[in-house]
Amino acid sequence: MLKISDISYSIEGRPLFEGASATIPDGHKVGLVGANGAGKTTLFRLIRGELALEGGEILLPARARIGGVAQEVPSSNVSLIDTVLAADTERATLMAEAEHASDPHRIAEIQTRLADIEAWSAEGRASAILKGLGFDAEAQRRPCSDFSGGWRMRVALAGVLFSQPDLLLLDEPTNYLDLEGALWLEQYLARYPHTVIVISHDRDLLNRAVGAILHLENRRLTLYQGSYDTFARTRAEQRAVLVAEAKKQEARRAHLQSFVDRFKAKASKAVQAQARVKMLEKMVPITAPEEAAKQVFTFPTPEQLSPPIIAMEGAAVGYGGAPILRRLSLRIDQDDRIALLGRNGEGKSTLSKLLAGKLQVEEGAITRSSKLRIGYFAQHQVDELDLNATPLLHLQRLRPEEHQSRLRARLAGFGLGADQAETNVGKLSGGQKARLSLLLATLDAPHLLILDEPTNHLDIESREALVEALTAYTGAVILVSHDMHLLSLVADRLWLVKGGAVQPYGGDLEQYRAELLAGDPAERPAPKAKDKPAKPSRDAILALRSEARKCEERVNKLSEMLGKLDEKLADAGLYEAARASERDKWLLKHAEARDAMVRAEELWIEALEKLEAAEAI
Repeated sequence: MLKISDISYSIEGRPLFEGASATIPDGHKVGLVGANGAGKTTLFRLIRGELALEGGEILLPARARIGGVAQEVPSSNVSLIDTVLAADTERATLMAEAEHASDPHRIAEIQTRLADIEAWSAEGRASAILKGLGFDAEAQRRPCSDFSGGWRMRVALAGVLFSQPDLLLLDEPTNYLDLEGALWLEQYLARYPHTVIVISHDRDLLNRAVGAILHLENRRLTLYQGSYDTFARTRAEQRAVLVAEAKKQEARRAHLQSFVDRFKAKASKAVQAQARVKMLEKMVPITAPEEAAKQVFTFPTPEQLSPPIIAMEGAAVGYGGAPILRRLSLRIDQDDRIALLGRNGEGKSTLSKLLAGKLQVEEGAITRSSKLRIGYFAQHQVDELDLNATPLLHLQRLRPEEHQSRLRARLAGFGLGADQAETNVGKLSGGQKARLSLLLATLDAPHLLILDEPTNHLDIESREALVEALTAYTGAVILVSHDMHLLSLVADRLWLVKGGAVQPYGGDLEQYRAELLAGDPAERPAPKAKDKPAKPSRDAILALRSEARKCEERVNKLSEMLGKLDEKLADAGLYEAARASERDKWLLKHAEARDAMVRAEELWIEALEKLEAAEAI
C-alpha cells in the first residue's frame, strides 16, 4: 500500500502540496491527473525519494521496489533484448554469480531464487514486451546504437515493464508510441500484477487501463474511483452543486448585509443587526472548483479550391530502392478528414511525406492543385525549434513585414500569451512548444494540413481544443495519431496502409482496435481439427440457459452495488482527513466489488459461450 500523509512541498517559494493525502491499495491502477505545472512529476520524485518533503510522510512497504522511465536507454552496442534483460538487476546479478559460485549451499540458494523469479522464461517475456512496443525479432538482436532517441525511450519503457517493480510510476508513456504500441500498453497495464500510477493525457488509456483517478488540484490530492470519464462526470456534477450552493450563499449574504446596512444605526434594531453581523462572520465561504482554463487553437481559413486538391494514379514512392508504397490511386478533396491506419513500418510516414511534397513519385503520377498550400506537422519539428529564440522571433523571421501586434495576436490564437511570446523556446513546456509548431505549420492558411502525432505533450484540455479547431477548419486534414479519442472525433474516412498499398478501411476504429489487439493472423496458431461433438440433450441446454441467467443476475446485482458505491465515493466530504477510516472502508468495499464483477463477467461470458456452442450443434 502507498500511503501519502499530509505532505507539504514548495518550489522556489511556490507551494505545490499543502496537507495532501491519499491512500492507494496494493495492485490498484491509478491515473494521476491535474493542470500543467500542478506538480504531478514532482509527486513522482517525492515518492521515489529524489526530493525531500517539507512536511508529512510517504509510506511504502519496507522492501517495495519502485520503477519508472527516467530517461532513454543510452546508445551502446548492447542488443535490445540484452538491455531489457539487464533491467531486472536481481536476475542479472544472480545469473552472473551462478557462473562462478562454488559453494553447494549458495548454488542451491541461487537456483531456487532463479526458479522463484522465473528467470529461465525471462528472455521470452522480454521479447514479448519488446514486440508489443514495436520491435520485431530481428530488431531485438540489433544494438541500441542503431535506434533514434524516441525508439530508445521504448526500450527504456520495455526494461521497466520487464523488471516488474512493486510500484510502477509512468509519466506520459504513450508519447513515444504509435497506435499499436499504445493499445498494447493499455492491455499490459490492465493486467500488470502490481500497483501502477500513470500520468497521462491519453483519454483512452485513462478509461481502459486504470480503475481510479488521483486528482491533484489546489495543492491537495483526491482519489476518485472509476475511469477518467467517470471522474470528469463526477467533477462536473460536484462543480454544478457547489456553484448552486455558492449562489445561494451569496444571496443570503447580500440579504443579511442589506439588513445590517439599513438598521445598524437604529437603536431599536441594533441587537438584530449585530446578530446578523455575527451570522455573516460565521459563514464559511463556498468556493466552486475553477473550470479548466479555456485552451484555444485558431487556424486561419484557406480559400476554397476546386476538387480534387490532390489526385494520384498508379503512383509508387520510396527512398531510392524498392518502392515502399505502390499502385496508389487516391483522391483528396478539401473537406476530407482522413486518418491513416497501419502497423509501424508499413509506410504511414512515407505517405505523409509524399502528400506534403517532401518525397517525389517514382512511378505513376500525382497531381496537385496549382494553388495548393500544405501545412505539415511532425513531432521531430518540435525538437528542431530554435531553443534560444522566442516564439515571437520565430514568427518575425517568417513574417518580417507584419506588425508585432499582429504576430502577438497569432500567438495568442494558439494559447501563447504575452509571457510565453517573450520566453526562449528552451524554457517553454512541451505543450507550449507543440503549440508553436502547430502555429508555424498553419501560418499560411494551408488547404491541406498533415498532422503526424500532434497530441504528444498536449494536455487533455488542449486536445479537446484541437478537436474543436480541426472540426471548424475548412481545409483537408490527414491524421496519424495513437490518440483514438482524437481520431474518433475528427476523422470521417479511414485509410489502411498495409503491404505496400493504401486502401479505404471498411470497418470503424473499434473494429481496427480489435484487429490490432488480436495480433497478426499469420502468427496465430491454426485451430486443430476436432470431431463433431454429439448434440446436447434438451435438459442440458435448459441447464445451460439457467446458468447463463444466474450469471447475468449476479452481474446486474454487482453493477447496482458498484453504482451505489460510486455514489458514496463521489461524496467530497468523504475525503476529509477526519473521515479517513470511513473512506478506506468504502474504498476496500469498492475494490472487492470490482474484483467480484470481473469474475462474475468472466463466468457470464463463459456460460453464454457454452450455451451458444451447444445450440449451434
